[in-house]
Amino acid sequence: MNKLALCGLLAAAIVTAPAQAFQQITHKRIAIDAVDYMKNHPGSTEYNRLKAWVNAAGYSMEQFAEVIGQGAYDVDDFQDTYLCGAVSGDCVYAPVFNAGASLVNYTSYWHFQNHTRSSDVHGNDLGGYNYDLLTVWGDIDNIAASWLYGDYLDDGPGGMTGWWWSDDPQYNTYGITEANYRQGSYSSKSMYDDFEEMPFQPIDNLGQYWYSQFLSQPTAQTLGFVLHTTDLLQPHHVWTTSALNHSGWESWVADYYDSENLNDTALVDQALQNFTPLSPTGTDIRPLLTEGGALAYGNGGIVLSSTDHVDRVQVGQTVIPNAIAMVVHLLNHAAHQVNP
Repeated sequence: MNKLALCGLLAAAIVTAPAQAFQQITHKRIAIDAVDYMKNHPGSTEYNRLKAWVNAAGYSMEQFAEVIGQGAYDVDDFQDTYLCGAVSGDCVYAPVFNAGASLVNYTSYWHFQNHTRSSDVHGNDLGGYNYDLLTVWGDIDNIAASWLYGDYLDDGPGGMTGWWWSDDPQYNTYGITEANYRQGSYSSKSMYDDFEEMPFQPIDNLGQYWYSQFLSQPTAQTLGFVLHTTDLLQPHHVWTTSALNHSGWESWVADYYDSENLNDTALVDQALQNFTPLSPTGTDIRPLLTEGGALAYGNGGIVLSSTDHVDRVQVGQTVIPNAIAMVVHLLNHAAHQVNP
């Protein structure tokens, strides 16, 4: 049996006010609530199989839930995506104009799956964030595209430079992060030479990469990184925009998660039926993740235009139970991999 490591890769933290999908604490709550659901439904989930693996490694299920929740939380803090100035060639991981209020670090651009369009230039069935091809957008999208106009993705010593051949690479984002998230698709550096046309890889590829890392060396932390794909249940991330009440919606979900009982067990019961369980012998989790994105796209678009509490409750009571259900399905599958 594979040993469970509760410590491993550490994601570096930055200080910014998020405008990404669910707030980090919401990602953590969803993961923990999924484990709690399994604990309370051992007959219909793989809780006992998962628990045997966790306990054999010397940990409690409470410790396990905390670590996978923290892993889901930490992905927004990754300093793995640097954009370089078109003129200066200086490479940074967060917008200098941010002042902690508008955009998080650039890693968040890997956290979308655009259900308003079909396949992308990489060959993915659904693409990720690409400002040039957005169907809906707003002020934050426009501000970023204007500020970052002509900026390119850091490729380390790979030869991409600013307009005056200046370049100060900090991290080989193209050769590491983009390559990791390519997951069988095709990329070229020319795709990433101007921010306003960059076709970022979709978040299901991020999830697939981290799941492959989990399968090769199972740890609670890498499994937690996979669970950040609950971004797919955030409507802004499948309609694909950084604006249109994005940060207001995420704050509302965090504020009302408990008082509006968004994690209601009865709703999770129903939500589990919305997913096609993964085959225990398969290793590609992307079909399940895309189902989650389709649910949010088909049922959550109103929060892009409405801030009405009743509208938000209706969407919240749909997307949060489905996010928890998606995690339950992922944990069921993971349990079979580590404890056949």
